[in-house]
Amino acid sequence: MTKFGNLSMDSGVQALDEYLGDRSYVEGYSPSQADVAIFEGLGKAPKPQFNHARRWYSHISSFGEARAKFPGATTSTPVKSEPKPEQNDDDDDEVDLFGSDDDEEEDAEAARVREERLASYAAKKAAKPGPIARSQILLDCKPWDDETDMKGMEDLVRSISMDGLVWGASKLNPLAFGIMKLSILCTVEDAKVSVDDLTEKIMEFEDLVQSVDVAAFNKV
Repeated sequence: MTKFGNLSMDSGVQALDEYLGDRSYVEGYSPSQADVAIFEGLGKAPKPQFNHARRWYSHISSFGEARAKFPGATTSTPVKSEPKPEQNDDDDDEVDLFGSDDDEEEDAEAARVREERLASYAAKKAAKPGPIARSQILLDCKPWDDETDMKGMEDLVRSISMDGLVWGASKLNPLAFGIMKLSILCTVEDAKVSVDDLTEKIMEFEDLVQSVDVAAFNKV
């Protein structure tokens, strides 16, 4: 039968764990008294870090009293583990008051991963852009007199191009004494287009434009 050394020590359990990495049983392809001997030699389930040995131990344990009927030579004295070396009372490796240190480490690791995922989710949510704030503005562009080329004025106004600016419908409305004003709609992204900047650009066409008023301002 394969020897694994002192099964009460991590080194022996590790040797068993590596051996069972690609095997279901200690010998052959079905449970035998060889499995019973190692099972009784361990005395308790291996630590979670020895996952192959722990899986095997749980499987053999599930047979209960039927383990006595496994094929193979039986012995009244199970395989005994080598005596444990004397250890200092301060050695925390063998102290298990309310659960193994490995379980605590696993709980701490799970908590750390959970916190990292929550932080990552919060960061992504904060970075996700919200809806773009837009405004619809009605501008009244007033000419100097009734002889001003209003079509030319509109063409100049619409020639203004800014990131976040979209021109809309327009209409000529009477002002006074036969003078017409150009009422023109535009939609702007608030973060990109300032109303003051836009009116200043229109006022640069000073040969045609006498003044610009904001007739209406609505959030969309």
